[in-house]
Amino acid sequence: MGETQDGEAHDAVIVGGGPVGLCLAVLLAQLGVGVVVLEARPERLRHSRSIGIHPPGQRVLARAGVADEVAAQAVRIAEGSARTLGPQGRSREVARLLLHPSVLAVPQWRTEEALEARLDRLAPGALRRGTRAGGLARGPGGAVVRCEDGVTVAGRWIVAADGARSPLRAALQWDRGLPVRERRLADSYVMGDFADETGDGALAVLHLEPGGIVESFPLPGGVRRWVARTDRLWVDPTPRGLARLVAERTGARPDPSTCTMLSAFAVTERLAGRMVLGRVLLVGDAAHEVSPIGGQGMTLGWLDAEAFAPLIAADVRAARSGRASAWPELWAAAERERLASAALAARQARLNMTLGRPMPPGAMAARNALLRGVYRIPGAAGLTAQRFTMQG
Repeated sequence: MGETQDGEAHDAVIVGGGPVGLCLAVLLAQLGVGVVVLEARPERLRHSRSIGIHPPGQRVLARAGVADEVAAQAVRIAEGSARTLGPQGRSREVARLLLHPSVLAVPQWRTEEALEARLDRLAPGALRRGTRAGGLARGPGGAVVRCEDGVTVAGRWIVAADGARSPLRAALQWDRGLPVRERRLADSYVMGDFADETGDGALAVLHLEPGGIVESFPLPGGVRRWVARTDRLWVDPTPRGLARLVAERTGARPDPSTCTMLSAFAVTERLAGRMVLGRVLLVGDAAHEVSPIGGQGMTLGWLDAEAFAPLIAADVRAARSGRASAWPELWAAAERERLASAALAARQARLNMTLGRPMPPGAMAARNALLRGVYRIPGAAGLTAQRFTMQG
């Protein structure tokens, strides 16, 4: 860390203090890289938001030194069940998947809390809340972030981890012609967290119904998240409205008075054509926004962090010793792999949404019967479980 003519300088400046930015900061700090994280929000949001941590994400959290702490606060989901309502209104199982290793379900803020504490131990004061990045500029030996309060922060590397609406990505599109493929999909959902009165415990459940899919996932503290496909975006969702929709399709009856989180969203897919532009790196949703259905986004971002942290550290060490930087072939290979992984995740998310779209009752019954037969084939359920948990 040092001073420039206009402001301070660091080895790496990460814009965005969510789970991906914090994880990358921890990995870099462990490798001896001087890092600062600029986060616009003055305090952490306490909504549950992203909850699923797939096995590859658990591996990255282990490298960051927080896996045990996060797992201790999570529900382990080791099984998933696909169901449908029968003629008498009784739920019938279409298929059951064993998830090994299990998926962790934990509110995002708890994961962020663990990462922030770890970062503070490694690099006290590295996270700066209430600092909003406003733009980018080229700088000597790196790039410069201009903050809205007038402060400039230079870095040998600038990392955009500032989410799906990334201002830094927008700046790169404008200034450097960064290609971004954007697709608005004809799918919308409403989700909410309610007290769990289903008796399903740690089981994840997919309700495959003619009116559209309803998903439910356990959370710590006897809470269950419900996600239902809607025929249009709900502009003003209510707990009562979601509870009624769940009851109509599944027979389960969440208590609206216990709702602690409610959100409605349409689905947009954004995939940047590049992740590395000079000494600016895009990671997480800033580089690849995929549908939340399937819960892949956070783990995708952590895999970005795992791939690029060693390359940034090698480049910083080379600069300190006056040696040549890490081979550009390594950066290009990492970028290709991460872009291909994001494209695969986007395709998987689109498949997940296709399976959950409304369907005439007869066609739905035939499709469910086909699924029931397929999953009786040895190995079929295991392969599906691998795809759902980002292991295949």
